[in-house]
Amino acid sequence: MKIEYRESLPDQKDFIHLYHSAGWTNPLSEEQLYRAISQSWYTLSVYAVEQLVGFGRIISDGIYQALLCDVIVLPGYQNRGIGKNIVQRLLHKCQSNQIVMVLLFSAKGKADFYKKFGFVERSADAPGMWWHGFPEENEK
Repeated sequence: MKIEYRESLPDQKDFIHLYHSAGWTNPLSEEQLYRAISQSWYTLSVYAVEQLVGFGRIISDGIYQALLCDVIVLPGYQNRGIGKNIVQRLLHKCQSNQIVMVLLFSAKGKADFYKKFGFVERSADAPGMWWHGFPEENEK
């Protein structure tokens, strides 16, 4: 089966189906989620016979820092090298733009997959924080 990699956004309906196939949930509406990926610095959509089977994207300033996001492969197409190719192509895009700091958040249990590409886990005492919501919302 021929696999095609396209540097473009997928159709919204196809992306939402792929997103949910990963078992991910999100408080955003489908429209908001699609609008979010539409703002990416770089997107890569993967097709098998015109069916969206994979996706990955980069949020970046294009110079210094990049964040790999939403690397997804449809469950029936996993373990065929598609995820590996997505990550390699995303990293190549960063490398070709001489971006020196590439970050990612991996899904639970997927860290070993990313370690194969040279990613390392931050130590528990490493600097960095995560912000989620306004303080008054967090107090509820």
